[in-house]
Amino acid sequence: MFKKLFGFMSKSIAMDLGTANTLIYTLKDGVVLNEPSVVALDSRDGRVLAVGREAKEFLGRTPQKIVAIRPLKDGVIADFEVTNAMITFFIKKVIKGMRLLKPKVVICVPTGITQVEKRAVIESGLRSGAREVRLVEEPMGAAIGARMPIEEPIGNLVVDIGGGTTEVATISLSAVAYSESVRIAGDEMNEAIQRYMQDQHQILIGENMAEKVKMAIGTAISMGDKMTYKVIGKNIVNGNPKSVLVTEGEIREAIREPVNAIVLAVRRAIEKTPPELVADISEQGLLLAGGGALLKGLDKLIFKEVQVDVHIDDDPLTTVVRGAGITLSNEKRFSNVYIN
Repeated sequence: MFKKLFGFMSKSIAMDLGTANTLIYTLKDGVVLNEPSVVALDSRDGRVLAVGREAKEFLGRTPQKIVAIRPLKDGVIADFEVTNAMITFFIKKVIKGMRLLKPKVVICVPTGITQVEKRAVIESGLRSGAREVRLVEEPMGAAIGARMPIEEPIGNLVVDIGGGTTEVATISLSAVAYSESVRIAGDEMNEAIQRYMQDQHQILIGENMAEKVKMAIGTAISMGDKMTYKVIGKNIVNGNPKSVLVTEGEIREAIREPVNAIVLAVRRAIEKTPPELVADISEQGLLLAGGGALLKGLDKLIFKEVQVDVHIDDDPLTTVVRGAGITLSNEKRFSNVYIN
């Protein structure tokens, strides 16, 4: 009786623990947190100075005594202690009031996660204050969040492009029939833009500037518009400030390699999926989710290469965490989608 009462009074949350951003969802309020997965530390004693949006502003701007880091790399935990601090901060920010009542947490993870990485995520969640941690693969979360018929014997193809990984999976009967986790995604595009600016314009720019350029004029194919963006950075030759006006064509060329790697992963998934499921995918199309889905023209490029209709979720940034949250509403129905 006490266990049931405890479970009723405590809050259950879903968390998309991403390389670039962490999102938290509750059944009552929906998406209640969406912040960068960045932590600023005092390099002298390891003390946490800022987390999330505030810490991201520190990237590339910190004095020697402060270091801003991303504790997740390629969708998995790279720094265990800092990840604990970050999750704890976010959970406390979301769950105010009765701190003794620990929440049940569903965390989204890449399909290619190893057993050791799974254990690290679960342990991190428990140490951060959760009473129970369940894991859901990101493409499964995206499929549920987009209300795809995952429980039916129908092939559902999901492409979830995050910051550190691109997850491609074919789902049928509440299980993953084929999956591939490609560790090329939004962050790789940012790095490609930084390299291009250095090589072609002799200008050094930070990660935040590269992301702004990508979001403003980044395209997967020519969109017909002549968009430009003023990029400000540091002159490689003399160290002085330097600004350059770049075109969308230049940025498209800069990110061509990571974009092609993502398209290749989609083509490979279709090639390796059983024929009956491919026929289903051909009829209903594939789902594009995650922040990378917002890259202009990516849906058109994928259609051009694989001849399958591409549907972008209404809010691709939150599709995965919404799906994980939906599983909390009926855990018995969705018991098969948990991977631990």
